[in-house]
Amino acid sequence: MSGQLKVRLLDQPDAPRTAHPVHLKPLATLCSDCRVSGLCLPTGLPIHDESCLGALIGPRMRIRKGSALFNANDPLTTLYAVRCGSFKTSLNTAEGQGVVINFWMPGNVLGLDAIATEHHVCDAIALEDSEVCPVPYRRLQALARNFPVLQQSLNRLMSREIVREHERVLMLCNLTAEQRLASFLVGLSRRFVSRGYSAHGFLLRMSREDMASYLGLRLETVCRSVARLRALGILNLQGRRVEILDMPALMALEQGGGECEHKAP
Repeated sequence: MSGQLKVRLLDQPDAPRTAHPVHLKPLATLCSDCRVSGLCLPTGLPIHDESCLGALIGPRMRIRKGSALFNANDPLTTLYAVRCGSFKTSLNTAEGQGVVINFWMPGNVLGLDAIATEHHVCDAIALEDSEVCPVPYRRLQALARNFPVLQQSLNRLMSREIVREHERVLMLCNLTAEQRLASFLVGLSRRFVSRGYSAHGFLLRMSREDMASYLGLRLETVCRSVARLRALGILNLQGRRVEILDMPALMALEQGGGECEHKAP
């Protein structure tokens, strides 16, 4: 009878997905096997102590492309470590227009924006089917009292995001359109390298519109800048596939060398 029961279970159709995000089965040894664990929040936590790990990391969650992980004004309950996939965060202007402020990759932690006010200030949208590891914030605070290295890891994450915001402000205030694009691509290349991928070839998960919003440029300006770098033999961009043909030239352009357009408004 047990064998027949197993057959019936296998033959049953999958339950319809009626809500997002989808919770996945928790795996206690996930962090020790995760290739981006060194970039993530549990750095410094004794990963062989399953009781500590289970007290911190909740069941993984799957977020479908285009779905929101959280929205502005949502209360802070959880931080989210990106296990795979990518996200964008955006702010809404008074006119209701969204402005992209950041892109997130595996190993990044979302939700740090809400620590000050305990409410999120931006929307986090999945750019592709993604998975996150939820970290209940209250549990994190309690566990950090017993593991100072965990608190240091959290502080380091917040400091890293502050530095990234400072770099973006500097980019928006001082760089031309082509320099902004070069800086963006060099930054992406470095982030991919830190995750074990190629520095010279990768896919852009964000749209051209999202890229333009992040860079503070018009869409047509981004397209002209891409065409210019392609004509110089620095870059090849087909669809969303990027191939950096001349990394030294791209880095020189980022630093202000080479030929550039006038400074973007």
